Amino acid sequence: MFDRLKSYLDSVHARDPAPRSRWEILLYPGVWALGLHRIAHWLFEAKLYFLARMVNHTSRFLTAIDIHPGATIGKNFFIDHGFTVIGETAEIGDNVTIYQCVTLGGTNPTNGEGGKRHPTLEDNVIVGSGAQIIGPIKVGERARIGASAVVTDDVPAGATMVGLKARSTLVPAEEWIKDFIPYGTPNCEDAEGNKVDCIEKLEGELAAMKAEIAALKQAQVAPTDPIVASKKSGTAD
Repeated sequence: MFDRLKSYLDSVHARDPAPRSRWEILLYPGVWALGLHRIAHWLFEAKLYFLARMVNHTSRFLTAIDIHPGATIGKNFFIDHGFTVIGETAEIGDNVTIYQCVTLGGTNPTNGEGGKRHPTLEDNVIVGSGAQIIGPIKVGERARIGASAVVTDDVPAGATMVGLKARSTLVPAEEWIKDFIPYGTPNCEDAEGNKVDCIEKLEGELAAMKAEIAALKQAQVAPTDPIVASKKSGTAD
């Protein structure tokens, strides 16, 4: 038991260099929320729903993190800071990191039955602060959800999603993927450490588009128009 706790605290420290000791990590609200959720989930599976909810409400009061007792959570789950909401049918894999103010929310069932309503986060997913992941979608292994992104569709493994509605970035995570990226935000480096100049790449694409537009404009001069034809030939009627 103590070995598992030690391993968990070390996994948190690997993702957050701020604490100076394991004792300090034990004060983290995310650690308390996960520990209390383990108890609430055990009660929930035993169909002791009222007691599970009592533990859930106590945890929310103490940590400002609301994890429904029915949510399934894997190993080494870490909520950095708080104010996070995780719904009943959410499924979270191993080594997942979530920052503050994240919602794993559910859709409203039209048939009146609960069913699977919340997201599934596979192993090693990182969710940036303020992100909203809504509905019974799947976020693939090692995917990164950028800060304040709103995700309502499945996310491929290794993808990095940003924006509202979330879209994939210009630098696919599968090309330079690292073990851990704080806040799920890429820094434009590939796996070999070579710098990728994103601005230069965008400027090159913009220049190519301008050249194509100029060529299209030249090709669109109508020879049947006498005014245009006379201007093009340098003569007048």
